[in-house]
Amino acid sequence: MTPEEIEALFTRESGVYAFARWDRPLAPVVFGVEDETLGVIKGAIEAVCQLAGTSVAETDPELGANFIWFFLTEWSELLDVPNMDRLVPDLAPLVDRLKQAQANQYRTFRFDEAGAIKACFVFLRMDENLREVPAETLALSQVVQSMLLWSDLAFRDRSALAVAGETTVLRPDIAALIRAAYDHVMPVAANDPSHALRLSARIGTVQ
Repeated sequence: MTPEEIEALFTRESGVYAFARWDRPLAPVVFGVEDETLGVIKGAIEAVCQLAGTSVAETDPELGANFIWFFLTEWSELLDVPNMDRLVPDLAPLVDRLKQAQANQYRTFRFDEAGAIKACFVFLRMDENLREVPAETLALSQVVQSMLLWSDLAFRDRSALAVAGETTVLRPDIAALIRAAYDHVMPVAANDPSHALRLSARIGTVQ
């Protein structure tokens, strides 16, 4: 993966380069699914965390849970969740925007003082399109997109996943990029495009 390709993955539509990764164990909690699907999600989280060299915890000492998933049938359900407006600022306008866009997924992040990700909220409205996606594929896709602060354009034209035989797997180039991003010598956050050059160089070192 060239530095230019990496830079594009973290350059937002506004033209701003913005990178961040987790700097603490992920403490997940999932609402709105059956136990079978819960196991699939936790398995995907553990697999990607192992790839990145980070870990999964039962609780986060500051937040309790820091990787929170909500499965919904309608966006309006968010308005009925107690204290959701404390977790997600401007919740009502956000719900309106998601309805108007007919969106079926949304992620939002919180960051610590160093700029690292300290919490991620994943919202999935299970419309007919998402219901057709195998649970393993949906879980892996969402975990990968939550491990780094990717550009809003990053996977618009090409998925982070690939099909190998009958199995859906993480693309090797994206896997290598995640490993490099979580190398201990790399910063937890960056806003300078030159960071992409460092990531590119690090990919060759960690492979």
